[in-house]
Amino acid sequence: MPEIAEVRTVAKTLNKNIVGRKIISIETPYDKIIKSNKKEFINTLINKTLKSVSSYGKWLLFDFGEYTMLSHLRMEGKYFIKPSNEKYDKHEHIIFHLDNSTDLRYHDVRKFGVMILCKTNDIFNLDEISKLGFEPDDEKLTKEYLYNKINKSNKHIKELLLDQSIINGLGNIYVDEVLFASLINPERLGKTISLDECQSIIENSKKIIKKATECGGCTIRSYTSSLGVIGHYQDYLKVHTKANDKCPKCNNKIIKIRVGGRGTYLCTNCQK
Repeated sequence: MPEIAEVRTVAKTLNKNIVGRKIISIETPYDKIIKSNKKEFINTLINKTLKSVSSYGKWLLFDFGEYTMLSHLRMEGKYFIKPSNEKYDKHEHIIFHLDNSTDLRYHDVRKFGVMILCKTNDIFNLDEISKLGFEPDDEKLTKEYLYNKINKSNKHIKELLLDQSIINGLGNIYVDEVLFASLINPERLGKTISLDECQSIIENSKKIIKKATECGGCTIRSYTSSLGVIGHYQDYLKVHTKANDKCPKCNNKIIKIRVGGRGTYLCTNCQK
């Protein structure tokens, strides 16, 4: 699943390639991805010019001025820019025809993606956005904030860091990496995590997401390239996907377990 670094990379790439383009028509081979009223969605966006693309956590925000389209890629969503006369792929479900004979095509094998249209001023009133926590590099993400969110919880710290209402944008890959960097076992309960460990989690989240964003995110099985962008942060992963490899800190064997139903990688020596 694309996480915050990958979504930021998609936003950056779209900004370079389609900002300033006008939507002239929209096709919806699989319109269940659109969670707003379909007719209003299409009629509102036609003849609108894209002003910018940004992100908030795992959400892409397409700014058309008075209106913004929010897009969540979920498990396998991707965007591609293709010539309008190129044959459609069977997994291209929403096609935005632009005014320069190109298309912005939303591709999603599993059809889990979501698109919502709303007034730009109302974005942070949407349930999908208002319930989210702070992004990893938000100054408001403090050790006190995190400690107060988790210090009474009997859930595993891995599950808590995947909870988007606590930290917005971290997913399975980066939570594994953050916990390894923080020397915290993913099976520890939230109520056992100290204030100092919360600080370590925050510092490592900032550091890892910064580097991952600079690298264009990860290109691995759960997130492959789109828009011609191939991420390189997989070259810097310490534990995620590294089962049976040697730990880079102590040479102990990295193992894979399941925590909260999610594949989880760790070094049991470093992360006691």
